[in-house]
Amino acid sequence: MSQTDTDSAPKSDGFAAFELDFQRRSRRRLLAWVVGLALLVALTIWAADISRFTVERLARGLPRIGDYIWLTLPELTLGNFFGDIAYWFYAFPRWLNLLLDTFLIALLATAIGGVIALGLSFIASRNLVSSYWLYFVTRRALEIARTVPEVVYALIFVVAFGVGPLAGLLAITIHTVGALGKLFSEVNENIDPAPMEAVRACGGGWFTVMRFAVLPQVMPGVTAYVLWRLELNIRAAAIIGFVGAGGIGQELYTAISMNYYEDISAMVLMIVLVVTLIDLTSERVRHALIGRAAFEKV
Repeated sequence: MSQTDTDSAPKSDGFAAFELDFQRRSRRRLLAWVVGLALLVALTIWAADISRFTVERLARGLPRIGDYIWLTLPELTLGNFFGDIAYWFYAFPRWLNLLLDTFLIALLATAIGGVIALGLSFIASRNLVSSYWLYFVTRRALEIARTVPEVVYALIFVVAFGVGPLAGLLAITIHTVGALGKLFSEVNENIDPAPMEAVRACGGGWFTVMRFAVLPQVMPGVTAYVLWRLELNIRAAAIIGFVGAGGIGQELYTAISMNYYEDISAMVLMIVLVVTLIDLTSERVRHALIGRAAFEKV
């Protein structure tokens, strides 16, 4: 046997083994995809059956979606347009004051919850703590905090502290800690470990590593999530007002229960405008933090 034949035999055997292993892995992957797709289809059909979702019911209900919205819209005429607007927003000063309360509840809850969530996120990140049990307990605590709806927390605190903004503040703060804690910890787990190793090599302890190696890397993501959460908390602050937790939600609940249709649309429009302004402001802040001009012209 020549030297060439001797060298090619092991290569052929190795290639055949590789090909066999590749085919086996491909079949296993295909089987996993088929099983996963079948499970997804089965769960979708089950969910549709439980929720009574059918094309026929959807077709019957879609034309009636606008009925309630139409009832909430005021009658505006060209001849007395500004007078109709003034009549529509007849309680504007009071609603604005309640909306300001809602915004301040959301703002303070976001600030307090964000700070607590950031602190807990460091020990809820698997790559930043050596103790598995500390990581496990913190993760589960964050899950409990965000799993319970804000309305449930609000009901608990209304019973404990009475009707008012304090119940809403505490309810949104706890939920914010759970939600942001999860998001922050996931940002922490995607950082570059090189700066951490460099700080440790210089003799830095755990807190020093968090301050100088981790925090600078995660701050853009943390800021974006906090601003996004502020928008969600304004909506949540309006909703929990339905159970007596302060803000414009209480006034909105009264309007809905008493069928004051035009009041409903006026207050909803004010909430939408406030959220839009916050979104525009958040966009400028994010762009400033990442070093790009906001609304850059192409």
